[in-house]
Amino acid sequence: MGQRVLLRSHPHSTRLILSTLAFAFVFLLAASVPAGAEKTDHAVAAETLTYNLNLAWVLFAGFLVMFMQLGFALLETGFTRAKNAVNTMAMNLIVYPVGLIGFWLTGYGFMMGGIHQWPSLGTFDLPHHELSIRFGHHLFGLIGFSKFGLLAVNNDPGSLAMFLFATVFMGIAATIPTGAMAERWKFSAFLLYGFFMSMFLYPLYGNWVWGGGWLSQLGVNFGLGHGHVDFGGSSVVNLTGGLTALAGAMVLGPRIGKFRRDGAIGILAGHNLPLAMGGTLILAFGWFGLNTGSTLAASDPRIGLIAVNTMLASGAGSLTAILYLQHRYSRPDVAMACYGLLGGLVAITASCAFVTPVAAVLIGIIAGFLVVGSVLALERRFRIDDPAGAIPVHGVCGLWGALALGIFADGSYGDGWNGVVYGACSAVIWVSSSHSSSYQLTRS
Repeated sequence: MGQRVLLRSHPHSTRLILSTLAFAFVFLLAASVPAGAEKTDHAVAAETLTYNLNLAWVLFAGFLVMFMQLGFALLETGFTRAKNAVNTMAMNLIVYPVGLIGFWLTGYGFMMGGIHQWPSLGTFDLPHHELSIRFGHHLFGLIGFSKFGLLAVNNDPGSLAMFLFATVFMGIAATIPTGAMAERWKFSAFLLYGFFMSMFLYPLYGNWVWGGGWLSQLGVNFGLGHGHVDFGGSSVVNLTGGLTALAGAMVLGPRIGKFRRDGAIGILAGHNLPLAMGGTLILAFGWFGLNTGSTLAASDPRIGLIAVNTMLASGAGSLTAILYLQHRYSRPDVAMACYGLLGGLVAITASCAFVTPVAAVLIGIIAGFLVVGSVLALERRFRIDDPAGAIPVHGVCGLWGALALGIFADGSYGDGWNGVVYGACSAVIWVSSSHSSSYQLTRS
């Protein structure tokens, strides 16, 4: 009887023993899982989060750049006469859907068809094909030949985001000439231009620089620095648009009354300067998306320097232009301040990630002088009519921006990228010759 009393267990003691055994089992089970597995799970989660953040960043930057279409519309409409305001605004509206559809059909495939991955967006092993020619032991890409109509990448989020981002960049290049040829453009010729620009001309030069084409390969093939480098589009976007504007303005000729037989220059003033100023500020805001978005990664800490350089160059360009005119003619010119601000933005776009803030200010100052000088020379010496200043702002300052990268890049980012002279020269030759021919055919 005594033994049985000793062997009897209390209910609370039983529950305590069972709880202890269960805890020990869970502890041993957790200990049996390799430590590396937990770390791997965290690494995968962090990597996925980074890809998603970068994807959202590229899309958001693209939305900002698309908003620049409104800036161009207001700027160009304000700098033209009231009787042509609706026509000017309509061109800025129509060029967007025309360019979008043209770029979707063939433009993106020609430009980015040779790209096989977007690493910052988690996209790898994409269908790709680049038409190339071989010189000696080196291949030189000429044009992409894949992803037409997005058929090969319609389920890839990274590729779709890049299509949107590339499309709004193309939209800027296609919109720039509407300012130089405002008030004298037929609708049929405008439509032909829009499709030609978005489907072939812009994509081809874009492929040479951003799509793995021959200009970007010169460094690898011939040891010429790093090939042609353009971070945000001083040459690919702005110089292309500016040279297209120059070719079109030369072929179309000036507006009636602009250049008189006695040599006098008629003043065909814009009807709404506040509208143009508002458009300028919208463009300056959208430019942050243009430049910082070109990192293709929100995780890249360089975006801080890029944004600051963008601001500084624009302010330096605007202040230089207005103070120079104040000194030379004893009066400020608000329109020229707008040109100077945009000229500074265009000039810093190629090098915004590769230069110091001091260099950005210097680039903007030189752009301000170039804008004023080229506006005056364009009218007085070459007698070319450019109502919205597209040629000086985007053409001249775009060329300067491409050259400035090779001069001021400090080597602290992107493998010390520099060296762009040959790329800028090729842009001048290709865009000027092709668009001069197309405008002549359209006119005839």
